[in-house]
Amino acid sequence: AEKELFFSISKAYDLYNYLLTLLIALKNYARKRVETTKSKLASTKEEQPINMKFIENKFIAQLEENIQLNMFIVGQKKSWKEEESFLKELYNTILASDIYKEYMASDETSHDADKLFWRKVYKQCILKNESLDALLEEQSLYWNDDKEIVDTFVLKTIKRFDEKQGAKQVLLPEFKDEEDKEFDG
Repeated sequence: AEKELFFSISKAYDLYNYLLTLLIALKNYARKRVETTKSKLASTKEEQPINMKFIENKFIAQLEENIQLNMFIVGQKKSWKEEESFLKELYNTILASDIYKEYMASDETSHDADKLFWRKVYKQCILKNESLDALLEEQSLYWNDDKEIVDTFVLKTIKRFDEKQGAKQVLLPEFKDEEDKEFDG
């Protein structure tokens, strides 16, 4: 029972990191769409400005360079690259949201505003997303039970990110303290 508990904790921590990487995957998907749009416009010789605010989000840039998250990514077999149809669906949901429209129309470009945008997007578009829940359940039976609590950890992480920490921003730990970790051994 003890081993199963720690296996479950480990799976929940994987989900936490995987959901953080989803935010980066959405930005990368958006970048790809913008590049496609730019190349189409270039072929028609039309010069239209493209709003890059979503892609240049300061919080996502910091998350993308996060040392801990990158260590997690290196050790993973799965990534969001195989889930392009889901990314497209989720991205379109975000694009259609008032949160997105207000964010893109705003002149505010601070790290705090960018974090707030992602907290709102997470709450409105990711938290209760049935397609995401189905996708996660396919990948791990453990994740379905853990998603609700892990969502709160992701939201807390976004809120805690400090621009001054850069790539060294500490993510939430897998275990509360060393004693809990040693208990696993």
